[in-house]
Amino acid sequence: MPGAALPHIVHEPHEPRTIPPEAAEAATSAVERRANAAKELLRRHADLVEASPAGDPIRRGEIVLVSPSADTLAAAEKLGLRLLRQEQWPGLGLGEVVMSAPAGLGTARALQQLQGMAADAVMDFNHIYLPGGETTPGNGRSPAWGPRGPMRVGLIDGGVAQNHPALRPVGIERFGCDGETISSEHGTAVASLLVGHADGRFQGAAPKAKLYAADIYCGHPDGGAAEDLVRALAWMAREGVPVINVSLVGPPNRLLAQGIAALVRRGHLVVAAVGNDGPAAPPLFPASYPGVVGVTGVTPQRRVLPEAAQGPQVMWAAPGSELAVASREGSGYTVARGTSFAAPLVAGLLAGELCEPDSAAAAAALERLAARAADLGAQASDPKFGRGLVGEALRIPPDSVRAQAAR
Repeated sequence: MPGAALPHIVHEPHEPRTIPPEAAEAATSAVERRANAAKELLRRHADLVEASPAGDPIRRGEIVLVSPSADTLAAAEKLGLRLLRQEQWPGLGLGEVVMSAPAGLGTARALQQLQGMAADAVMDFNHIYLPGGETTPGNGRSPAWGPRGPMRVGLIDGGVAQNHPALRPVGIERFGCDGETISSEHGTAVASLLVGHADGRFQGAAPKAKLYAADIYCGHPDGGAAEDLVRALAWMAREGVPVINVSLVGPPNRLLAQGIAALVRRGHLVVAAVGNDGPAAPPLFPASYPGVVGVTGVTPQRRVLPEAAQGPQVMWAAPGSELAVASREGSGYTVARGTSFAAPLVAGLLAGELCEPDSAAAAAALERLAARAADLGAQASDPKFGRGLVGEALRIPPDSVRAQAAR
């Protein structure tokens, strides 16, 4: 019997460039969605969140110091900053001290003044990173590579609904939320593309992999801050997870930059969506940090998504539209679009090639992926497609899932 059309998840550098009208329209729509999400967050939770001078949401009153010296801490105390919390991440060789700005000074001014007093110190706002997608309720194939050892892959996102048939068989190690599972639509969708499998009806890129899932939101309005992301990265380092998918976007942050750099130095592969703010937009992070595997999305016709970011941060292209993904609610599927959903296909492929963190092995895994890529660009590393298109056979058309579900 015919099924109702599945709804869509609409997901979530560079020099100025001329772009086609359709690309500009798609990019404007994506930027507006993300901007509106940030505005709503600021409006509803002004007690927890404020805007940075650049307009990005940050945790209200918080300044993050990265492995600060005693002199920096003394300067902060002199300025009137109050200690909120501190944490050490041995797996990354980093530590953080989070301090509260004096009420009369304001976060931005306190950061500026403290940086002036401790010019060599590394500090920043506690930026909040947003999933770039939205979902609405809705009603197999194997990866080209076989595993070369025990497969493990990491996911830093919202919570994963393991009660979905495509995720029920998956072994999941969870981190965050004090052991509580708080599922999200975005995290569930991305997880299904990474490791999902359901009786031949649905299969992700690495269906035999164990998933290490870090929920950095936990249902909190100010969840997804830079320190939450780095705390999750530190857990991945401690657990020795070789490949980590991050389908989140936001501004540059000095704490996050150091956390990413530490993982890359240790031989982990961090795979991230390049974002959907358009080809002429400034770069988004963490995809644009050195060493990160940045992924863009393409249509079934092998055209880059008009809303996708472009530039040197693009390393690979993968299917990014008309993708069936697991829905958080019930046992159904929704349709995904955006670079968020291309990234896990690349991460899953790489998980089949890298069994443990190792810099040489990680580089070799990327070269093996390059050997299988379809070159769609005008040069070896194209700002639209990177090193080429991979994972094309992993796209499960929504119609095929709906047809099987209707039987």
